[in-house]
Amino acid sequence: MPLHLKANIPVSDTHIPQHVAIIMDGNGRWAREKGLPRREGHRAGAESVREVVEACKKLGVRFLTLYAFSSENWKRPKAEIRALMALLKEFLRVKTPEMKSQGVRLHAIGRLEDLPSDCQRELYSAIDQTSSNSDIDLVLALSYGSREEIVDAARQLASEAANGILNPEDIDNDLMGQKLYTKNIPDPDLLIRTSGERRLSNFLLWQISYAEIVISEKFWPDFREPDLKAAIAEYGERNRRFGSI
Repeated sequence: MPLHLKANIPVSDTHIPQHVAIIMDGNGRWAREKGLPRREGHRAGAESVREVVEACKKLGVRFLTLYAFSSENWKRPKAEIRALMALLKEFLRVKTPEMKSQGVRLHAIGRLEDLPSDCQRELYSAIDQTSSNSDIDLVLALSYGSREEIVDAARQLASEAANGILNPEDIDNDLMGQKLYTKNIPDPDLLIRTSGERRLSNFLLWQISYAEIVISEKFWPDFREPDLKAAIAEYGERNRRFGSI
């Protein structure tokens, strides 16, 4: 049954999640419904990114992770991938000065080495330029897949064990977490997925073990500050027991 968010629920300051993660879904369908090329859907989605980042900062959300490009997205048509990479470069080039002035600190997770070299340069430049900010941490998941992340972490642990650096008996949840791409980032409290889809799509599978999940029926380019507030209000009504009674 579709979940329709209750936009009239007030957002309580005491129920603001520390970390919000968003699967930004529906750009292509948004464009198709309007008779536009898919790239225009991605471009429109970039405006939602801007508004949601600003809204999270105003509300007091400390970390925002956006699923920007998955490891599976490399299977898309080459023309669309080129358009997405060009849009990423444009976004970073244009928005980095804004992020600097607005206190946004940028991070990126994923197999970043798979990105085109010019995208990597823009990305690492933006990360460096915003590194001293502290109002909100924006994490872009790029060339990201959670299964790949867990495999990479397991390889690190196996290598350390094989070299005598680590006793396999010492491996626990905390140590595993320190080998993930998100090692210095708290786990998400709230996961939002747009476009009405109800799947996790290989996103932060380890980290969202106890996250509350809210589905928005809106396509990502139509998702704006009121929709974010509605999702956080829905989150605030949940009773988070973490396995207890």
